[in-house]
Amino acid sequence: MKSYALAAAFSLLALPALAQNAAQVAHAEAGDSCPHCNLFQANLENKDLRGRNYNGARLRQADLSLSVFNHNNFAGGDLRDINGYGALFTGANFKNADLTNATLVGSYLEGANFRGAKLDGVNFSGAEMDKAQGLKQSQLSRACGDEATKLPRGLHLPSCK
Repeated sequence: MKSYALAAAFSLLALPALAQNAAQVAHAEAGDSCPHCNLFQANLENKDLRGRNYNGARLRQADLSLSVFNHNNFAGGDLRDINGYGALFTGANFKNADLTNATLVGSYLEGANFRGAKLDGVNFSGAEMDKAQGLKQSQLSRACGDEATKLPRGLHLPSCK
């Protein structure tokens, strides 16, 4: 009986991790909106994806670098560990999104909504976000930036190490 239980436990360990949904990733890469999709590690770099809806989507570890996401909805999404280097997020909605450890170096975030967003470990070096909305000092104290980062008046970021 013990060996059966042990074999069953090991078989569970052999199951694949819940990674991305290939069909959903293909739709997103083709430029479609994809609310509540599993886009884990999707490659959305160098794309023009304005006005898309990714509300509640899992974009963890996705590459969004050098893309245009103006006026997109990422509200409530899992954006942990994304690479958003140099991306344009004008007017994007990150309300209640988890951006833990995201890289937003050199990104353009004017008018973006960060109300309730988790920003722990986010690198905002060189980001333009002086007109971002919903930012609180308590959020930014857990992120970092550099002297080139543009923030709303009265807010500051620790320096990235």
